[in-house]
Amino acid sequence: MLIDTHCHIQDSSYDFPSIDELIKRARNSSVDKIICIGTNLKNSREAVSIAGRYDNIFAAIGVHPHDTKDGISGIIDLLKVNKTKIVAIGEIGLDYYYNNSPKDIQIRELEAQLQIAIDYNLPVSFHIREAFDDFWPIINNFSGIRGVLHSFTDSIDNLNKALKLGFYIGVNGISTFTKNSSQKDMFRNIPLDRVVFETDAPFLTPSPFRGKMNEPSMVSEIAKQYANIRGTSFAEMANLTTKNAEELFGI
Repeated sequence: MLIDTHCHIQDSSYDFPSIDELIKRARNSSVDKIICIGTNLKNSREAVSIAGRYDNIFAAIGVHPHDTKDGISGIIDLLKVNKTKIVAIGEIGLDYYYNNSPKDIQIRELEAQLQIAIDYNLPVSFHIREAFDDFWPIINNFSGIRGVLHSFTDSIDNLNKALKLGFYIGVNGISTFTKNSSQKDMFRNIPLDRVVFETDAPFLTPSPFRGKMNEPSMVSEIAKQYANIRGTSFAEMANLTTKNAEELFGI
């Protein structure tokens, strides 16, 4: 069985099918567990709510760097209300590609959410885009942080820095359609005991489903193609990545 470690199917702003239908399709595609990731207070609450209603759905709560200009008030309150199904803080980080929030605010709120992760002993789902030069010095100030670099497509140098810190690497649909030779090389060099699969649904739909809305069931296609890239079987890839996800998120 497989785990979708990063999706946004709880977010009511997207036109997903019903959660029941998504779970049914996921299980028919060997995807057993799903982590719904928050990007702001509203959809973090939605993630916690849905996780509370389904045994195989879990929640991560946090404020995406794009939304940090609005603050992170309320995130701790969610942890106090229902920590049982909250398995991570995320997605949080730095995004200098769009700069939807000023850099100083992104850094301040990242540091605040990292402290929450430490205080509540939770892993982190990181969103880092064109900001690793600032990210590494920040993370070095927070000893003991564990987590995953979500949707990682950066350099092998930054991959190696992440691995030295014990981070996992989120592999998603990009691995099935990228034409970038550096990215392809990087994907081939991730240690298999550090790989977790994710859809980032509704985004980044894998090949051959490009043009359709992504959903957790499509983790199976990512796993199948990544197994081919790494020269192993689907079953072995599923077993390895499920073990990784279970160890990281405690699910």
